[in-house]
Amino acid sequence: MSRISIEQVKHVADLARLAITEEEAEMFTKQLDAIITFAEQLNELDTENVPPTSHVLDMRNVMREDIPVLGLPREEVLKNAPDQQDGQFRVPAILE
Repeated sequence: MSRISIEQVKHVADLARLAITEEEAEMFTKQLDAIITFAEQLNELDTENVPPTSHVLDMRNVMREDIPVLGLPREEVLKNAPDQQDGQFRVPAILE
């Protein structure tokens, strides 16, 4: 017994604005049914003593330490600006 119908697959494709053929709808129906079957198998696992995790591996922050440093002088940053005013970049207005 399929857990998802071909009509449901077509409806989701329509919502996603995807044009699928009849053959593709049948293929996706079988694939989605297999995915749902696998998810139902996962629900049978005993996870009572398993703590929730955000990642399957024990991840640590591998980024460098965030050390503040001085940036470039304002004059040097603005020297290549196509337009500037009062020490800031001047850009065209996008809102009226």
